[in-house]
Amino acid sequence: MRIIAFARHLAEHSRSKLSHYPILFAFIGGVGIIVFWRGIWHTADYVMEHYFSVGDVLTSRSSFALPWWDGPMSILLGGVLLLMTGLFVSTLIGDEIITSELKKEKKMVEESEKEEEKTVKEIRALNRRLANIEKLLKK
Repeated sequence: MRIIAFARHLAEHSRSKLSHYPILFAFIGGVGIIVFWRGIWHTADYVMEHYFSVGDVLTSRSSFALPWWDGPMSILLGGVLLLMTGLFVSTLIGDEIITSELKKEKKMVEESEKEEEKTVKEIRALNRRLANIEKLLKK
């Protein structure tokens, strides 16, 4: 819990500071995206080369002979940069998916409001019927 709270505080603080410098903000976000995906790429190459290799397989990692932890370290560093700038979710999931989900939620709320209005109208109609039946019974 403390780690998550600290990470949130750090992200909010860094975003508020970086928002005053949009070019620096964009640069750090761009570096974060590239370093994150570089780590994914190198980790995948490492796994393919060392665990699924059949014969001479040439990957992008082969020519560099980087240590095994290079990929995971890049993923971690890129992830931290993306979290600090607030771009992690929007970069990896995409704004369109997030917005479409929000639109679905709004649509669901609107539909439930319509259903509620319909139910209220039905209850009012039933109350009127009951009132008419009570009048007939009294007569």
